[in-house]
Amino acid sequence: MYKRIILAYDGSASGQKALLEIKDLAHWERPRLTLVAVAPPISMGMASVEMGYIDSTNSTEIEDSLRKQLHEGVKTLSDMGFDADGELLKGEVIREVTRYASEQQADLIVVGHHQEKSLIRRWWSGSTAKSLVEEAPCNVLIVVHKA
Repeated sequence: MYKRIILAYDGSASGQKALLEIKDLAHWERPRLTLVAVAPPISMGMASVEMGYIDSTNSTEIEDSLRKQLHEGVKTLSDMGFDADGELLKGEVIREVTRYASEQQADLIVVGHHQEKSLIRRWWSGSTAKSLVEEAPCNVLIVVHKA
């Protein structure tokens, strides 16, 4: 069924939930799993992790943090018995995840989604998961994390 799965991963609570819940789906066919994190473009001074903002003009700091999260996520998947690797991409999240999924001929993209209770916070944060569904070259599984 799913032989190549991309997990959009940022180390957030919703990303962690998606990482841990993939075990039920992924054991069916023993797919190749890749955790993908996306560093913001250098011109973008802020990176959002579930409505918490990192304000930094030093992209190296953000990339180092993402590499650490990828390493920990890959270790978690490896400890669960999966063949997993990590990939750090740079650019706009939706564009880079969908481009990478296309290049890798992925069957599935998994993304965590944090549900906001406040209408204003939902409006302000937008929805990466919703945008990803619109642009994805393959199926998308959205793992919901409720506050």
